[in-house]
Amino acid sequence: MKRNKVAIIFGGKSAEHEVSLASATNVYQAMDKERFMPVLIGINKSGEWFYNGDYPSSTVNLTENDYFQKAQNVYLSSTGDNIKVINQKDNTVLADFNVAFPIVHGTFGEDGTLQGILKSAGIPFVGPDVLASAIAMDKDIAKRLFQLEGIPVASSYTVYKHNASSYTFKQITDRMGLPCFVKPANAGSSVGVSKVRSEAEYRNALQEAFRYDNKVLVEEAVIGKELECGVLGNEDARASVVGEIVATENFYSYDAKYISSTGATLQVPARIDNTLSDSIREYAVKAFHAIGCEGMARVDFLLSDNGKLVLNEINTLPGFTAISMYPKMWEQTGISEKELITELITLAVQRHERDTNLSVEVKP
Repeated sequence: MKRNKVAIIFGGKSAEHEVSLASATNVYQAMDKERFMPVLIGINKSGEWFYNGDYPSSTVNLTENDYFQKAQNVYLSSTGDNIKVINQKDNTVLADFNVAFPIVHGTFGEDGTLQGILKSAGIPFVGPDVLASAIAMDKDIAKRLFQLEGIPVASSYTVYKHNASSYTFKQITDRMGLPCFVKPANAGSSVGVSKVRSEAEYRNALQEAFRYDNKVLVEEAVIGKELECGVLGNEDARASVVGEIVATENFYSYDAKYISSTGATLQVPARIDNTLSDSIREYAVKAFHAIGCEGMARVDFLLSDNGKLVLNEINTLPGFTAISMYPKMWEQTGISEKELITELITLAVQRHERDTNLSVEVKP
């Protein structure tokens, strides 16, 4: 059987570069090597693309062994169903592939930028398309669409860097009380997120969030359970069992998600009743379709101690690290990580074939 060559594109020029290395390592190791031949392509922190043909494939660990040290600058050239990886210096072909599995978290990776590059080159790729990726990355715009669909979300203010004093601290706290959360509108993995309990903390939190984005959300704190649900599919998407994050810190921070194995406990399935679980799964699929997602997404919810449920955010490129929730939820639903990666690649090819049949010519 001919194996599809799958480019695992990782790294990127975002604050989540290291997370991407861990996710890509896990995807490489879990991929079904009898069906697919993985090809590693790295993007460094400056946004340059690299290929390292000498990287040891038997012991892939991108977090421990530097991929970029002896790698060569490359560009991609798409010719029909085959995409060539070409050396920038002498234009020699170093590798080729048929499908891309982008696992570049954060800005430029899951905000539609990378998806646009791949789509314009005619490359089939795993995960949501350009529009859905861009909307999901912007928590402000995504929340507005969810509200239009009748999906409950937390109360919030949108604050812009050029007009950061548009709302006073008193206005904000009079509406949503304390504590509250301050987060960049366009960032993932809890990067730049702060829990605020005082005006001094609020000022510091704004300064921290504005390091990563020019638009910031100030949200009410929904204290209680953190719940997550995986969605998988194209037109006929389905939801996984619901998982629960039991954070040992103030909230499910960047370190708790990706660095510290003791930062949180993952409870799958979540400790909730079947009725609530069914509601979460329905909302997850509804949110998935509301922003035009295909392929995959992880939808995060908050359940307050008094029973108020809100959709927190949707993540179109969830983590695939050894401690990530998305693959764990599907495993508990009956799909192993190897099977999950196989289905994601299959969905990417199916979408590409469907969209390739669309006409680009206007009849006179």
